[in-house]
Amino acid sequence: MNISFTFKNFEASEHLKKYARRRMEKLGRFFGKASGLEVGVVLTVDKIRNICDVSVTGEGLHLAAREQTNDMYAAIDLVYDKLESQIKKHVSRVKEQRRQARNATLDVFTYNMEGEDTDENPVTSRISLKPMHVEEAMLQLDGSGSDFFVFFNDEAGRINVIYRRRNGDYGLIDPVV
Repeated sequence: MNISFTFKNFEASEHLKKYARRRMEKLGRFFGKASGLEVGVVLTVDKIRNICDVSVTGEGLHLAAREQTNDMYAAIDLVYDKLESQIKKHVSRVKEQRRQARNATLDVFTYNMEGEDTDENPVTSRISLKPMHVEEAMLQLDGSGSDFFVFFNDEAGRINVIYRRRNGDYGLIDPVV
């Protein structure tokens, strides 16, 4: 976890820096030691207001929290509590999506693409494909809000399309050339 601090309108004491760093490092317990989290902490003093603004970014994650009080230490604590709540909500949402993806049924259709020539000019979309498993593609489909998701099936070694059926289950199109 990489933590960066910015101080506006005041010189921070070593004790304040140490305190803020310890609080933000506790967020790492939700993601593990190897996570590539970037935590940006902005501490601002504006007349009598002490403002703590924190943003947490990582792979597929962006959280932000802001608090202002009369005490900088209290502002840091309140922001930590907000971020902890947001992270718990995010983790439970991801677990629920994985549970639903495991319980979904999957229909596989295989098409042979030989000898199909058409005179129509279709609309072309270019996408970058990363190799992934079918379960990961289901999670990506749920997160995208789209009707289908095109991915490179790591197990089959081919480009596949996963889609949501009307009854809520998933379908997989696996073309064979």
